[in-house]
Order: sequence, then structure tokens, then C-alpha cells
Amino acid sequence: MEIGKTLNLPVGKATRLAFGETLRELGAEDPNLVVVDADLNNSTRTDLFLKDFPDRFFNVGIAESNMVGVAAGLASAGKKPWISSFATFMMSNAYDQLRMSVAFPGCNVKVVGSHCGISIGEDGPSQMGIEDLGLACSLPGFVVVAPCDEASTRLATRALHAHDGPGYLRTGRPNAPIIYGEGVTWEFGKATTLKEGDDLTVIASGLMVGAALEAAAVLAADGISVRVLDVHTFKPFDEATVIRAAQETGGLVVVEEHLAQGGLGSIVAMTVSRHHPVPIRFVNLGDQFAESATPGELLDKYGLSYREVVDAARELL
Repeated sequence: MEIGKTLNLPVGKATRLAFGETLRELGAEDPNLVVVDADLNNSTRTDLFLKDFPDRFFNVGIAESNMVGVAAGLASAGKKPWISSFATFMMSNAYDQLRMSVAFPGCNVKVVGSHCGISIGEDGPSQMGIEDLGLACSLPGFVVVAPCDEASTRLATRALHAHDGPGYLRTGRPNAPIIYGEGVTWEFGKATTLKEGDDLTVIASGLMVGAALEAAAVLAADGISVRVLDVHTFKPFDEATVIRAAQETGGLVVVEEHLAQGGLGSIVAMTVSRHHPVPIRFVNLGDQFAESATPGELLDKYGLSYREVVDAARELL
């Protein structure tokens, strides 16, 4: 399965690369920006910053917990540190340090979890960040963002850097379909309505936004009008847009490249149940690890394609 194939969406850069390029731009603009990496800079793409600003780049080796402590110290000294690693190493290995050294004191540290989800492919389950958003959202005071393409990643990176406080940015390995064009209006903490519709709403984030748009196109051929929301910011969460979608379309399908627990579906359900309960269907990884295969094979096997979104929508209706 190829994301964007049904709609023939053009494929752009990977969100990890868009992040790295933007970080390099910000480095030229802000001399207080520093980067700390855990020996994965050529994968997280902080290597682009390293090439231009070697005196502001610190490689601590394969030691994520120590990296967080170093970043907290730099932030306490007035610097603006960005730290990066694979999402599962960043959030699972160093969670206690993020909790006590960054979240509790409210340090101005920006955390990047790269290679998220199962779409990293052949690297296998030990490398897949499938619980990272749930963990990030559990850190008090953290802003949490999961952009879907290169344009939104650039905007998210800039918005996070301008934010005074801790934040988490989720980026992916594969090249992502281009969802947003030039001059896009993208508001931090505000879900984007990519397509209007009246019969139901599909809510997605990250790589699954392309699958949501594909599903909407398939359903439109059957006369079903689908609203599509890109919920790129998990914290602060845009409750108003989601509640309005529930009120106006009467049913929701939430699709995400994440475990069922603690991710976008959990946040949507918690929001809607309090304000305007409607039927909801969930398309996610469920309660399981994936395995090693190509990204397309994995997305197909574990039900993270437009087909599952279409099936969920038809069941809902």
C-alpha cells in the first residue's frame, strides 16, 4: 500500500528531513539555539545543523537519559536546546528524566521523536515508536505536535521554537504525501479542516492524513460526504473544532499510526464524551507490536490504510 496512491497525491520530503532543514534555518536566526543528539544525527537529520554550527552541537552518544539532563542544564543556562532520537528511544528510555528534569521545572527544551510508528519498516519493533504520543501527552506542560507533511513540519518546528516551554515534535522516516501547498495557513493548536463534509468526519494525524483524504475520495464516489480534519496538535487540543464536527456530522472515525491507548483516539473520545457524544470508530495499531517488513507491507498487514478507514466509515453509517 502506498499512501496517496488513490488520489495520486504528490510525494514530498520526509518530515524528519523537513525538520532538519528548518532547524538549520533557525540556527542561523537564533544564536542561542543548540542541539543535543544521541548518535543518530544522520537519521534524525540534525546532521544538517551540525554541518553549519558544529560549536553548538553536542553528541552525547547512545545515552538518551543523559541527553535530557544535558539539555535541561543548557536550558537553565539560557540556551534553547533541541534534542532528538528515535521516538521510542526518546520517550521510552528517557521518560523519567523528561518528567523530572524538563516537565516538572518547565524547562525550555524541545524534544524530537523521529522514526515514529510502524512505517519505519525493516528496522523492526524495537525501533518503532508506537506509544510516544501517549507518553508525551502525559508530561504536564508539554506541547505535543504530530505534523503530516513537510510544509506543516516546517511550521510546527518554527512554532515550537518560538514557544517558551517544553514541547514534543513527532517526525517520520518515509517520504510523506504533500497535503499543504505554498502559503498554507497553519495555526499552532488549531485543527485544520482539509475537506468539508456532512455525513461523518475522519480525524487523522501524521502519515494517516493522506489515508484519510484517500478514504474520503472513495466514499465520495458512493455519495457519502466526509469531513477530514488534520489534528496536528495534541496538546493544546482543539476541542472546539472536534466538538463542532461531532455536532454537525453525527459520527467520527479516528485514524492514527499509534497504539489504541493514549493517542489521538483517546483524546477525541474524552472530548466528545464530555460535550457531544456520538458514535466513534477507531483505526489504529490496536494492542500489539508490529514486525519487520517494508513500510507498505506493514501498513497493509496492520490495517493502517484508506481501506480500513472506508470500512470503519461504512460500518458507522
